[in-house]
Amino acid sequence: MRRIAILFLAALPVLCQTQKPADEAGVRALVARYVDARERRDAQAIEALFTPEADQLVSSGEWRKGRPAVVTGTLASSESTGGRRTITVESVRFLSPDTAIADGRYEISGLAGGQARHMWTSLVCVRTPEGWRIAAIRNMLPAAPAPAAPK
Repeated sequence: MRRIAILFLAALPVLCQTQKPADEAGVRALVARYVDARERRDAQAIEALFTPEADQLVSSGEWRKGRPAVVTGTLASSESTGGRRTITVESVRFLSPDTAIADGRYEISGLAGGQARHMWTSLVCVRTPEGWRIAAIRNMLPAAPAPAAPK
């Protein structure tokens, strides 16, 4: 009996980190709702997807802190650049049962002159009583690899 108890206690951290497929689906659905609300430029829908203390660091270096700044900045950015935004979630990793990081390809197509922007984004998502919400977004422009250090 003691041996079974020890094995159970050793396996407990792994068992606790196992997520249900519904949790990953919920995070992916949250990202899809964010893209949809942003495309519709729906301030209320965008606001409802974020936690009050949410922040967003965008590829220009602007750091939007707090839900009102995130909503205002998101709408201003969509208005000034235009284009169609998509996020293709490549992975969802759970840090705890109530916290996940969704990483994906973030693309803006249909910009002036037919240009497109190809970026990466990471969204920190947290489970709240109202469901999954976005606590933070980090958008990144890929950069050329740094030169190798001299030997």
